[in-house]
Amino acid sequence: MLRFRSHNGYARLRVFNAFMGALHFFQAGLMLYLSNDTTLPIRTNYLDVTGGGPGSFINTATETIYDLQIGPVVASFLALSALAHFTLILPRVYPWYIKNLKAGKNYARWIEYSLSSSIMIWVIAMLCGIYDLSALILIFSLNACMNLFGLLMEHVNTKTKKNPDWLAYIFGCFAGIVPWIAIFLHFYGALNNVEEAIPAFVYWIVISLFVTFNIFALNMFLQYKKVGPWKDYLFGEKMYIILSLVAKSALAWQVFSGTLRPM
Repeated sequence: MLRFRSHNGYARLRVFNAFMGALHFFQAGLMLYLSNDTTLPIRTNYLDVTGGGPGSFINTATETIYDLQIGPVVASFLALSALAHFTLILPRVYPWYIKNLKAGKNYARWIEYSLSSSIMIWVIAMLCGIYDLSALILIFSLNACMNLFGLLMEHVNTKTKKNPDWLAYIFGCFAGIVPWIAIFLHFYGALNNVEEAIPAFVYWIVISLFVTFNIFALNMFLQYKKVGPWKDYLFGEKMYIILSLVAKSALAWQVFSGTLRPM
């Protein structure tokens, strides 16, 4: 079980969450106010049987079912983080939050991440050319499962004083890497197709967000290995909060600079 040495940090955590919530909320508002109406298509594939005789064959037809406006979607994952931070500082919620932190867990974090980071990877996937609705749903769901495995990792390891049980962590890493494999396959395919040139800002998004997403996993690893300042669970909690702000801000403003700026 994780032990805690910092006590004064808990008293300042309420202000820290309020400040981070305000930063997320301010950026969400800016995104809604400044963004243009750029859209990306959501498509579905279905079987199309051509002909009717013995020689008929099956084709796959593609249909655009919705044009998704990107600005509000980007604003939504910033707004979700703001809502989570503001909820945690409410009078009835804050004592529960601190109690959980002292037990080495933060369920609220993983629930929020399961939504906000899944929207983020949905956006990244679409920017790399994944428009199929079924594929996007699977990418969203796998990423959500990754975060719920993070919740399970903390839940399991608050009940034992033995060495950490890493099974949920391993499953989470597996669930988390699959969407990135799909993204990199589409990214690589576009690189080899001169007719589908990838804008420069997408390169930076894919690289920077892949690195940032993996730093979250590293943060948890260091917490449970009790390396240096990560011996104090509160240090890891603050790192999660900072990483969340960095990842969401990086994605939001890279997308904005690449495609959402007013013309």
